[in-house]
Amino acid sequence: MSDMWVDPADDPRTFGNPKGEKATLREYLGNYRLTLEMKCGGLDAEQLARRSVPPSTLSLLGLVRHLAQVENHWFQRVLQGRVDRPRLFKRDDDRDADLNGAIADPAVVEEAFVAWKAEIAAADEWLDALDEGDLGREVPFDEDTVSVRDVLVHVIEEYARHAGHADLLRECIDGRTGQ
Repeated sequence: MSDMWVDPADDPRTFGNPKGEKATLREYLGNYRLTLEMKCGGLDAEQLARRSVPPSTLSLLGLVRHLAQVENHWFQRVLQGRVDRPRLFKRDDDRDADLNGAIADPAVVEEAFVAWKAEIAAADEWLDALDEGDLGREVPFDEDTVSVRDVLVHVIEEYARHAGHADLLRECIDGRTGQ
């Protein structure tokens, strides 16, 4: 157990056989958000910004910045049509600014986690007001439309993929694995 984050009995994630599609999607999303937070826990700015798998620019801090941007893009800009909101951690001259800007500076770490938590809170507030029947609702996206359900599944997929990356990054930093 020394390489695990918490005793399984104290795991903050839930696996409670939720009732309904919306509850199921929210449980998966919430668990993946918690997984990323757990994998970043207890690390300093240098460790969070460390590119553990060269030549990749991927780091745990970069993942936090990227997922803040993902939450912002899909929940604010696409689902709510708030295209006037600034894009987080994006620049026209650097399509990977969310990853490349993840530097070992405590202010950058704080900014990333504050932004990520704020985007999660905003998304959760919107999701709280969503009726189960709204999951099939279509919203404009690019030259077509996308359903709320598809967006939720895509965001879960983003977190799932990056949770795997976070496993490898954290193991390279201090040997902690799993969970």
